[in-house]
Amino acid sequence: MNVAYHLHKLGIPCSLVSALGDDEAGKALIDFLKSIQLSTDYIQVSENEKTSQVLATVSDNHEVSYEIVYPVAWDKITTQPVHQSLVENSGAFVYGSLASRDAVSREALFKMLDLADYRVFDVNLREPHYSKELITRLLERANIVKLNVAELLLLSGWYNPGRVTETEAVETLLSTFPISEVLVTKGVKGASYYGKGFRFDYPAYSIEVADTIGSGDAFLAAFLAMKLKNRPLEDTLDYAVAMGAFITSRSGACPSYVKSDLDGFIWRKKMMNEKSRQITSGR
Repeated sequence: MNVAYHLHKLGIPCSLVSALGDDEAGKALIDFLKSIQLSTDYIQVSENEKTSQVLATVSDNHEVSYEIVYPVAWDKITTQPVHQSLVENSGAFVYGSLASRDAVSREALFKMLDLADYRVFDVNLREPHYSKELITRLLERANIVKLNVAELLLLSGWYNPGRVTETEAVETLLSTFPISEVLVTKGVKGASYYGKGFRFDYPAYSIEVADTIGSGDAFLAAFLAMKLKNRPLEDTLDYAVAMGAFITSRSGACPSYVKSDLDGFIWRKKMMNEKSRQITSGR
């Protein structure tokens, strides 16, 4: 939902395939999505399972840990006839490992992956909801993978334990699976994009952190928004890193904003950087 929320805010038409419980929390979420005019056409309502709960704890150094309740409604997503044309006609299909922790939603996910043209795997390793076997199957279907450094090194260690640097770990994924692109998020160190035999690093924006919840989702949404418009890679990564910083500077994964707020944030940061360079040069 976080990725869909930000894509929608950036003017990219998108649909959310999920499931909610027939309860107050589910009704509140539907009302919220309708209030921002994000389509709810593909959200199923479960009579047997409750709406998802995720309990997040933020440490003093801004690291986040999660308790993800199981089972919940989105563990029971099923495929419907309407999903075929939806997925086949999409510019990108974004999925995460959590969506496949239950056999029911896992079956639905793999059916949709068979229909998708550009498959975006947003790795979200949360104990105890993953295994090497499951992650391997998901990597085998991906065109592009987004993950953080800790997740990268863990995955690489499964397939080639002797390769321990970031570059070596990415090379392991690119050579082991039919992946063409890897995005590595690094918090205050920015992000890196890898293709076959290609690497591009982009620095982070300097900000005062409110909380880091949802910053990776915001980063991915901005990256896809630019990529789907065929923008240059440098511009795409700049926008994605800026979006991650912008959301980190606000509280919550889905804060209220409009696109002009993000554009203003980017402009102010660039002006500050330019002024800093002029002062340094003057010295």
